[in-house]
Amino acid sequence: MADPVTIADIYALFQASRAEDDRRAAEADRRLQKLERIAANTSREVAGLTTRWGQFVENLVAPAVIRLFQERGIEVQELSRRMQSKRPGAEMEIDIFAVDGDVAVAVEVKSRLSKQDVDDFLARLERFRQAFPHYSGYQIHGAVAGIEIDEGVDRYAYQQGLFVIKQMGDTVAIANDTTFQPAAW
Repeated sequence: MADPVTIADIYALFQASRAEDDRRAAEADRRLQKLERIAANTSREVAGLTTRWGQFVENLVAPAVIRLFQERGIEVQELSRRMQSKRPGAEMEIDIFAVDGDVAVAVEVKSRLSKQDVDDFLARLERFRQAFPHYSGYQIHGAVAGIEIDEGVDRYAYQQGLFVIKQMGDTVAIANDTTFQPAAW
């Protein structure tokens, strides 16, 4: 005949089960923390690559900007990169800014240009004079540049009055036809 099970036996089994559950929970927490560290490191590495890729694309576009716009009759002579405003309510960065007298072109550069990028840039152009009031007397044109452009986004940007700069072989070119009339902000 088997020994009767006592409350102490049940309590001991409960304690053992609870200790095993605690051990498993602690192991799961350690694994989760390790995965979170890996994910954070991966995010930092991807962000670093994205930043470097973006700088590469800007470095491809910037040297061509003066030539491209001079070919279109906008005699830009000055070029600024990463122009920033920290004015409250009008914080923004313009990737490339080219100036010709009282005419200027603000250029948004993306490795992959999407419709959302165009819309975001258009919103920044609407706030441009608030962000950079010393250019209030200037006629500001906009341009978007991309190495890869989502389907139809070039036409959309064109319809919004923006110049579109695309990769063409080993350089970049303005994709707009010669009859294009840019919008002014």
